[in-house]
Amino acid sequence: MLATIYLTCALVTGGLQLERVVDIQVHGNTLTADAEIFRLAGVHLGMPVEPTTVEETTARLRASRKFEHVEVLKRFASITDPSQIALVIVVDEGPVTIHDDGGVTPGAAGPPGIPGVQKAKGPRPMFLPILDFEDGYGFSYGVRVAAVEPAGKGSRVSFPATWGGEKRAGAEFDQELGKAITRVQIGADLTRRKNPFFEENDDRGRVWVRGERDVARSLRLGATAEWQHVSFFQTTDRVKRVGADVVFDTRIDPMLARNAVYARAAWDHVAFAKAADANRTELELRGYLGLARQSVLVLRGIRKDADRPLPPYLSPLLGGTANLRGFKAGSAIGDTLVAASAELRLPLTSPLNVAKLGVSAFLDVATVYDKGERLRKRQFDRGFGGGVWMSAAFIRLNLYVAHGVGRSTRAHFGTTVLF
Repeated sequence: MLATIYLTCALVTGGLQLERVVDIQVHGNTLTADAEIFRLAGVHLGMPVEPTTVEETTARLRASRKFEHVEVLKRFASITDPSQIALVIVVDEGPVTIHDDGGVTPGAAGPPGIPGVQKAKGPRPMFLPILDFEDGYGFSYGVRVAAVEPAGKGSRVSFPATWGGEKRAGAEFDQELGKAITRVQIGADLTRRKNPFFEENDDRGRVWVRGERDVARSLRLGATAEWQHVSFFQTTDRVKRVGADVVFDTRIDPMLARNAVYARAAWDHVAFAKAADANRTELELRGYLGLARQSVLVLRGIRKDADRPLPPYLSPLLGGTANLRGFKAGSAIGDTLVAASAELRLPLTSPLNVAKLGVSAFLDVATVYDKGERLRKRQFDRGFGGGVWMSAAFIRLNLYVAHGVGRSTRAHFGTTVLF
């Protein structure tokens, strides 16, 4: 419609007129002066505007390699005269630093005595706290040092270090690709955790690589290759693992999902230096059904299995918030674990609140057994109870009190800081 008005005005005034630049605006520049950008772009007031002017101006600015991002926009400068054109140049010079050194930093503009500005050299480190409590292992705390885009856009390198329930030191590299493979992750670490069933340290050194592809908004495919050196019960083993998984997830907020589904299926082949190879499978399904007001019924089913007996350090553990509340984490161990739960969640605060508080009531059933045993002959353990939870932008807390049928009443606490 606007183009039609301009065309009509031009015809009424005697025909189409040659477009010319009457205004040039620059946005986003901190280090580079406007005049220098005009020179690099090859633009000036009064110049004619050709069909290729915007593309050529953009290409010249990018070729200067002074900017991480360049965008040139063509706008009409007058409502009555469509031949008057304004060029808007938007640039991104990347990270910069400000030096309050009583003088001008080299490369910065401004008189002496005014803080100088210069382009930051190399990726700037970020420090992110780590705080986590896992039932059966306790608190883990530490820091993650990260640098963004050390190898180009979408890349990140980080160095997590924790102490407490999990002692860990590692290095991780993530790269978003957005093509056939959406993202790639490469990492190596050393970890120590105490197995809650055997009460023995589980020491591991790992190197892994993982690729993921987002097929659709809710569907993700993944593949992993991993090498481990394991020390457990004064014995060592070398483990190689390759696997694949598929995740279908329609949740927006995992804690407060409503009328949503989460499903995950995973398979991996594990080769041991001191034991026979094994194939493991894991299936998990969660459904979130919205009920009256804000209440949600959450149904969950999970099965972990292997085609042959597993070493003790890889066997699934029964108990705790992972699968059976009311029972101590690591209360039993086996080659196959089957669990299900039903939980009613009732938020007590408005959905508009940043921090959300709520209560829950639940029933858990689960069992674990070794190869050669039949599921239909197993007796499921049961636990039931209630709890309170809080979910904010970057932290989640939950406290459950559960009674294990035939056992005792236990409190289960969990917390995670998310960044």
